[in-house]
Amino acid sequence: MNTATTPAQAPILEADDIRLAYPRAGAAPHIVLQSFSLRLAPGETIAILGSSGVGKSSLLRVLAGLQQTGHGSVRLKGEPLNGPHPRSSFVFQDPSLLPWLTLEENVGFGLDFKRQPGIGKAEKQARVRAAIEEVGLHGANARYPAELSGGMAQRAALARSLARQPEILLLDEPFSALDEVTRSDMQTLLQTLIARHGTAAVLVTHDIDEALILADRIILIGDSPGRTIGEWALTAGHPRDPLAPEPSRMRLEIMKLLREHRRGSPTGRSGSRDGTPAEAAA
Repeated sequence: MNTATTPAQAPILEADDIRLAYPRAGAAPHIVLQSFSLRLAPGETIAILGSSGVGKSSLLRVLAGLQQTGHGSVRLKGEPLNGPHPRSSFVFQDPSLLPWLTLEENVGFGLDFKRQPGIGKAEKQARVRAAIEEVGLHGANARYPAELSGGMAQRAALARSLARQPEILLLDEPFSALDEVTRSDMQTLLQTLIARHGTAAVLVTHDIDEALILADRIILIGDSPGRTIGEWALTAGHPRDPLAPEPSRMRLEIMKLLREHRRGSPTGRSGSRDGTPAEAAA
């Protein structure tokens, strides 16, 4: 296994020894995440990979400041993260566009939130229109969500995040509901935007190929529960093709580790299984 080292740059986002559990009536708490740590460097893209039910989405909510933990800490640029932060933006699986607002109004939605730095009307309009242009939706500004295809709606959701000019994008399987061609187009668009803006990103996915295409580093979470069982760093400038030699080898390693772990004999860093149920929210 190609175990990654921590990037040399000072991390923009850090998570240390995260433990998350949900209470259950008449039973021990349900453990979702256990002993999870992460360092995200500026401009780096990390893919969080794992089967359904291992706590990937719960982890992303923790990193976004939307979910408090029972143990551990999260820091953004060295400061404790105690809630949503204006330098971090969340892209959900569902575009969640407001049906009574136009595309342009949806993209601008949130720029006036209390946690956002105050900006004037002209700057807000400029940001919104630039974001719409970047995701290829120029000319659709006045359309309503019902008039948009699935791919267009997801582009609008991405534009809404870009308009906030975030330093970190947190993406929760944003392309999983799209057809293969549209999904491929969106992956290419995301790569382009991240490179153009130098944005750091954490992408949650259950798709190994998507992780290999988009990520600089892959963290594999197992169901033991919610522990890191493997980590891989892809060579800088590696071919963004899952069938190329390096990604192909990693794909086989990831598949092997997933299968071994599900059989109850993990070979990753998580150690032996502890018998805790793994029906966590993913």
